[in-house]
Amino acid sequence: MLLTLRTPRRLKAALLASAVSVCLVAASAPPAPLGVGDRLFPHLGNPGYDVASYDLSFTYPGTNSKPLQAVTTISAWTTTALDRVNLDFAHGKVKSVQVNGETAAFSSAGEDLVVTPGQPLPAGSWMRITVRHTSDPRPAAGGRDGGWVRTADGLVMANQADVAHLVFPCNDHPSDKAMFTIRVTAPDGHTAVANGMQTDVDRTRGATTWTYRTRHPMATELAQVSIGRSTVLHRTGPHGLPVRDVVPTKDRGPLEPWLKKTPGQIKWMESKLGSYPFETYGLLIAEADTGFELETQTLSLFERDLFIESGFPAWFVDSIMVHELAHQWFGNSVSPRTWSDLWLSEGHATWYEALYAEEKADKPMRARMKAAYGNSDRWRAAGGPPAAPKVPGPGQKIGIFRPNVYDGAALILYALREKIGRPAFERLERAWVQEHQDGAATTAEFVRLASEVSGRDLGGFFQDWLYGKKTPPMPGHPDWKQKAADK
Repeated sequence: MLLTLRTPRRLKAALLASAVSVCLVAASAPPAPLGVGDRLFPHLGNPGYDVASYDLSFTYPGTNSKPLQAVTTISAWTTTALDRVNLDFAHGKVKSVQVNGETAAFSSAGEDLVVTPGQPLPAGSWMRITVRHTSDPRPAAGGRDGGWVRTADGLVMANQADVAHLVFPCNDHPSDKAMFTIRVTAPDGHTAVANGMQTDVDRTRGATTWTYRTRHPMATELAQVSIGRSTVLHRTGPHGLPVRDVVPTKDRGPLEPWLKKTPGQIKWMESKLGSYPFETYGLLIAEADTGFELETQTLSLFERDLFIESGFPAWFVDSIMVHELAHQWFGNSVSPRTWSDLWLSEGHATWYEALYAEEKADKPMRARMKAAYGNSDRWRAAGGPPAAPKVPGPGQKIGIFRPNVYDGAALILYALREKIGRPAFERLERAWVQEHQDGAATTAEFVRLASEVSGRDLGGFFQDWLYGKKTPPMPGHPDWKQKAADK
């Protein structure tokens, strides 16, 4: 995610093991919300099972002001014996639930849908849960942001960090990635696009059903569905990579000068990190006012006005495009194991955003990092250290997405490069995305790999930079200072 602030607006196993005892609840006890124990979102995700795949079906009624009819099927392995299965789901009406083809009881507890199958599920068993429900694009209680976003002509998704379960029942935590099949039925005149590759189109009786499948596992927060009066544009990226962009039909002409840059940007990223990690890529440009851009897997979400009405210089818009592209490696292919590991995603995306501006637009990385250094202590005081963000407050719009995990985290990567040297740093970057491709990884794993690649014990270095209340001295730049506090 990148907050654009327009004018101004702009492990898995350990977690499950730590929470599994909570899940062993007698059937007679009242249903209760669970969680995998994430420090920032303690009730997000659920213990006791490992999702293998989601099959999502949405039927769009032709207007974005009414609920969609939906069916969600979750296929998973149980990791412990379960009398009940908790799913995250909080903003729709559940009509029925089946477990392994048999009707199951269900109830709500907090933001959980608690499912009670007819028979307990043994540890290590395969289960298939089918939920028939509505998916509501209208704002959730309290005006909570995210989930479905209404556009000028339809809907898109923005599920990061903790709101995919406002759209569909799921295990809503990035530590439990899964394969996705997404089907969308919409009236004639609409186009639906989702993550992954299109596998089927069925036109009948004034409506069309599109089917998309991912070829790599995906976190729930990265799911994307676009429904609108859109045009899908196709081009070819490096090594024959299919590139598809989804744009408002009326804007395809003005947007083309931006869209045609994507293949070159992918080629540039591959020169830094190796092959692009997914089956396709493209931009989803929505006529909506979100205040951010979002790296939904294989189809990054952008506001239309960023390209057409923002007034930002071209180099800046280019760098934002690269920020979301970089997330396909950092955050999507390699997901954060916990939300406290977010700095690895946003810090790296900010790093490549800045590096692209340096190499392509002569905007020195050093100047940006020196400015970030001057602000770092204030960012840490306001948002917490980069690897230990403060818990978001209730209803807080930007949640955990604060400067300390963007430029504050990129500053750590700059300090690391200064300490171990450019060659070792570049080897580390490639090794990280290759070693953890299609998985979820932790800060501790990054620290260990950095020490291994550089041949140096970096534990103390990272402890100070990642968790210190104050910003350590910058290696090689003893003259860099914190800015004086505003009076």
